[in-house]
Amino acid sequence: MQYDHHTFHNLMLGKAEQSVATIKDHVGKDPMRLKFHFMPPAYWMNDPNGLIYYQGEYHMFYQFHPYSAEWGPMHWGHAKSKDLVHWEHLPIALAPSEVYDRDQKGGCFSGSAVDDNGILTLIYTGTIMKEGRVIQTQCLASSTDSVTFQKYVGNPVISVPPEGSSSDFRDPKVWKHEDKWYMVVGSSKDGKGRALLYRSNNLYVWEYVSVLAESDGTMGTMWECPDIFQLGDRYVLMFSPMGMGEKKASYLTGSLDYSSGKFTWDYCGEVDCGFEYYAPQSFLDDNGRRIIIGWLNAWDWMPWFQNFGPTFKNNWCGAMSIPRTVEMDDDGHLRFLPVEELKALRGGHFHLDRTAIEGEIQALPQSIKGDSLEIVAEFNLKNCHAEEFGFKMRVSDDGNEETVLSYSPKTGELQFDRNRSDGWSQGIRKCKLESADKDTLRLHIYVDNCVVEVFADEGRTTMTNNIYPNPYSINLKLFSLGDKVELISLDIWQLHSVW
Repeated sequence: MQYDHHTFHNLMLGKAEQSVATIKDHVGKDPMRLKFHFMPPAYWMNDPNGLIYYQGEYHMFYQFHPYSAEWGPMHWGHAKSKDLVHWEHLPIALAPSEVYDRDQKGGCFSGSAVDDNGILTLIYTGTIMKEGRVIQTQCLASSTDSVTFQKYVGNPVISVPPEGSSSDFRDPKVWKHEDKWYMVVGSSKDGKGRALLYRSNNLYVWEYVSVLAESDGTMGTMWECPDIFQLGDRYVLMFSPMGMGEKKASYLTGSLDYSSGKFTWDYCGEVDCGFEYYAPQSFLDDNGRRIIIGWLNAWDWMPWFQNFGPTFKNNWCGAMSIPRTVEMDDDGHLRFLPVEELKALRGGHFHLDRTAIEGEIQALPQSIKGDSLEIVAEFNLKNCHAEEFGFKMRVSDDGNEETVLSYSPKTGELQFDRNRSDGWSQGIRKCKLESADKDTLRLHIYVDNCVVEVFADEGRTTMTNNIYPNPYSINLKLFSLGDKVELISLDIWQLHSVW
């Protein structure tokens, strides 16, 4: 039977919806599911796509495989929110259905969303394999009701990469400046990552402008999910570099010349220094805030079943970070802070004032246990001779399981140790804090079952990591080794679930 393009797309969407519907209630009962981080109803998720504040609501699209908890032909999942905290699942927005995006090793890859005179428009990368080569093109889909999307009959709107760039040509981020649309696309050349710039009057006809920026040989072999945006009178180029080992999301700050299409930077930093934070995307909301959300995982050299944790056995894999605002200091360094709306999750509260911590202390009340916590702690670094101090989280009653976040005053390093978290996770991640030069250390921590997000240096340093402890490992401990440390203040809130 022959179908027109729109009907066939709807048929593919219906099949995908049915696949998720048969398993989502069972998946929702899994005790490892997160309490306040966004997740799909079931199966596989990766990059955030199409983040946009549109007609009074926040919309999030995401890379989605609706047939298993492994990566597969990419669809676009869809959800919306009024407060960035509570999300409503919407029908799947895009499914592979056309000659330019229907492929077992491809699909509707990452992209962005814009408001085109009231029409919610998605821009994504169609990906197929042909004769052993990857073919990536930039495509459009639009909606008049912000729920059902039709692919543009003239797709692809950009059918080939510019001469001299590799066939890696994906993840378009589109924005409007003055009366023109601009698009930045991730690519590479000679094993060096780069971002390409395009310009359009109408979203449908694009002209290639320039190589916006490229690696000097030290910033990865391919720049995935590039995103450029303005903060004050400066610009930020954010991307996820491939082939950089521990570095999963980087940013450059500098200036953008629209006439030449060149971005010039003078500062390079990391969005997050943890194990898991990839492909962050930014958007502007109605309050003028620049907000980012990232995927709580990252591609790595390990086999997917080892890299992405054990939840695939329970028919789900992947989640999004909590939303973070982005601000820039005078030196070009970015600060990432949890959005204020997250305070609505706070439940039971515990407060502790000036206390000396020495050895391992469980001076916390029995009520402060759990897998869903917000912790704000301030420590006195003046005359502190402790070798290290910090928190032991998700600790089992017998002490065999624990996740350790510690700070060393001697080295100025914050360390996350998950070698004893769960029998699955491995590794220690360290990063130098600017707090080493200050009198106090302030840590802001979110614990959500399988995820720990840490904010330090007033948001200038963040560290995000996944862990998979036993559901009964719910103790929280303070500790200090070698000598005591003064805890200036401690606030802990138990956080409500949004699901």
